[in-house]
Amino acid sequence: MDLDRDLDGWNRERLIAEVKRLRAGIRQHRDSTGHDLCWHHPQLWGLLPEPIAPEVAVPPWPKFLRGCLRYREALDRELPGAPQADVEYE
Repeated sequence: MDLDRDLDGWNRERLIAEVKRLRAGIRQHRDSTGHDLCWHHPQLWGLLPEPIAPEVAVPPWPKFLRGCLRYREALDRELPGAPQADVEYE
């Protein structure tokens, strides 16, 4: 299945507008910080033309928390000098 077939008939102006729309969505996600990095992001996935399935499967709490720890450890490795935002989520 070619998920991007809809692009084949688009003119240059429409393609440029689509690229700008997608870049804006990616930048919004990229520029998130703190607890916003850990959230479900249907608005990002909604940039794609195919619908998002409304159901989300989540791991049990212990596995979920281990994944959060691995994510934070990866940030320490990959961005060791990143500033820390010492705030509680509300």
